Amino acid sequence: MSHDGITVDGLVREFGSRPPIRAVDGIQLQVQPGEIYGFLGPNGAGKSTTVHVLTTLLPPTAGRATVAGFDVSTQGPDVRRRIGAALQEAALDNFLTGREHFELQGGLHGLSKPDRAARARELLERVGLTDAADRKVGGYSGGMKRRLDLALALVHRPSILFLDEPTTGLDPQSRSALWGEVARLAKDDGVTVFLTTQYLEEADVLADRVGIIDHGHIVAEGTPQALKEQIGRSSVEAIPANPDDRGAIEAVLSRFGEPA
Repeated sequence: MSHDGITVDGLVREFGSRPPIRAVDGIQLQVQPGEIYGFLGPNGAGKSTTVHVLTTLLPPTAGRATVAGFDVSTQGPDVRRRIGAALQEAALDNFLTGREHFELQGGLHGLSKPDRAARARELLERVGLTDAADRKVGGYSGGMKRRLDLALALVHRPSILFLDEPTTGLDPQSRSALWGEVARLAKDDGVTVFLTTQYLEEADVLADRVGIIDHGHIVAEGTPQALKEQIGRSSVEAIPANPDDRGAIEAVLSRFGEPA
């Protein structure tokens, strides 16, 4: 039986004291092996804090979580050997080339020199960076950096991949390319993906299931289609900063079939 999934039971993470701020408040979720799970919510909802706990960067305050069958509190090294992570800020050195990053990352994961070189060639080609492999990363575009960061997270062939808002700030073309690669990882390689995002469209395109988090609580969970049916037709609320603009706002809303 495969254990390459994620189980979270009553997870709490607090910061500070007098009183503590509860960033994650007793959440429960389960991610199946090979699934893309979208974790959707606004800034400050608790998405990144949850990822930091699941990747063992932060200890939980209470509750329990297992990743690939290992407890994040007591079996951190076992968890880290089986996961890859591309967090909000790409962990790249602008003075190294793309290829040199693979040398460094592969060495940290214990790959032999020939394996590092082979893995670099394979992954650079996979994310479309072969031609830029020997350029310093400081000259890469934002989209290139995100693709390199994703590739580096895959060096050691993890069974579970954490992506924390991977397309924030990317142009539509770069976003689409990254979406395609994430989808291939799950479909072709069987990688379990835990993806946080602020974008409903991203969750809709990529995720098999979506959990919506707000103020540290999971407020809804299901397939994208089921959630859309549950929520029903979207609505738009517009509050004019200047009362004199109300007429113009009503005209715009009416063009999109929204009641004013």
